[in-house]
Amino acid sequence: MKSPNSMLSGLPTTIFTVMSALAVQHDAINLGQGFPDTEGPADMIEAACAALRDGRNQYPPLTGLPELRGAVARSNARFYGLAVDPATEVVVTSGATEALTASLMALVDPGDEVILLEPLYDTYAPVIRALGAIPRPVRLTPPGWSLPRAELAAAFGPKTKALMLNSPMNPTGKVFDLDELGFIAGLLARHDVYAICDEVYEHLTFGTARHIPLMTLPGMRPRCLRIGSAGKSFSLTGWKVGYVTAPAPIAACVAKAHQLLTFTTAPNLQRAVAMGLDKDDAYFATLAADMQAQRDLLSRGLRAAGFTVLPCDGSYFVVADIRSAGFAGSDAAFCRALTERCRVAAIPVSAFYDSADPPDHLVRFAFCKQKPVLTEAVARIHAGLPGLLQAGA
Repeated sequence: MKSPNSMLSGLPTTIFTVMSALAVQHDAINLGQGFPDTEGPADMIEAACAALRDGRNQYPPLTGLPELRGAVARSNARFYGLAVDPATEVVVTSGATEALTASLMALVDPGDEVILLEPLYDTYAPVIRALGAIPRPVRLTPPGWSLPRAELAAAFGPKTKALMLNSPMNPTGKVFDLDELGFIAGLLARHDVYAICDEVYEHLTFGTARHIPLMTLPGMRPRCLRIGSAGKSFSLTGWKVGYVTAPAPIAACVAKAHQLLTFTTAPNLQRAVAMGLDKDDAYFATLAADMQAQRDLLSRGLRAAGFTVLPCDGSYFVVADIRSAGFAGSDAAFCRALTERCRVAAIPVSAFYDSADPPDHLVRFAFCKQKPVLTEAVARIHAGLPGLLQAGA
């Protein structure tokens, strides 16, 4: 038999699948995979249920229900001052991962280069390669994840078609500030490059950090695609409802890609998300405040156990340095031992690199869990870590 697709056949089982299976095997608290352990807003769930019963369960419009496209446009205006035409500049997708894929399909041709900032969400590079394009990773520098400006500028060339920008960033928790965004914007304009902006954690920033869409900077509106996620904004990750905001000509190409991938998204969920996006500011402020409190609880516990916890201004995740706690092995070995001995699962940050020789001393913990769960996870780490370190010595 002829072999199937070589690129897909060569992809390993994802680290999330591996660690989640190990967590089940050892009855561990799963702080690896980034999903909340509580349901989203009850009124949205009721709205989705009601929408199933009102006789509108056939194919919705390709680009999304008018109710949701209008709500996305209003959200852009309310939070960021962006004037968006819901009829021509918004495309609803089956989750943000599909939105990312459709956006890349809309922009890149075989041989084009796409700049990525490492560490990165693990689907970026495989999708780029599947399209025949070439990923060009540029590494951010821990512990502050500073932007390496000279290296980034050097990555641009005549074949560069797009840059993928994730802010707030998974796995680092970094929120790019106005100065960094301005530097990126200058490079995009100078080299005539698009930006695919993965902004799924847009409403999850902490302290004084504020999310600034690259699209809002001068001259960036025509070259940016902005991706949002109902799963992250409403703690309903299983609904898989995403949305792309883009200039009309690019949005039309995104819609064509979406037609080839999934064609459409469940109409009842779209209607419920439209209601959610129109929630008052207090909802989004409370969401961020609650998540910040969970970040602080877990971070305090990790520090008390001896870990250095890196800065986190947004997202679901904190990163800890395992060397500071006395573990000399790799991050992958630590995560396996943590699951087996402490019954807490985490993710090695080396899994978020596409280039060779990634750092192997950093581990990502998800704090989007209930406080009693986080408290128990910290207690297990404190109880089991001495034995883990002794066994690993």
